[in-house]
Amino acid sequence: MVRCWCGKQAITRTSWTSANPGHRFYGCPDEGSSCRWIGWYDPEMCARSRMIIPGLLRGRNELEERLEVSQGDVWKWKIYLAIVVVL
Repeated sequence: MVRCWCGKQAITRTSWTSANPGHRFYGCPDEGSSCRWIGWYDPEMCARSRMIIPGLLRGRNELEERLEVSQGDVWKWKIYLAIVVVL
């Protein structure tokens, strides 16, 4: 069992920063506390993974944004269709 500086049982988290994408670490369970202790859970990722994963995450985020826009367009077309049917 891993404990942080304030003596509480540390929890496992995942970093999604560009410097450590997907790298798991232990952290204090009190997220806003002054403890701020972290300890790495996984060994460091290889350089190639650190280059590839941020690009994949950016691509996924772009696709999610495009999906949200498309879903808004679908809603707009449904309204147009309902208006046309009523008229």
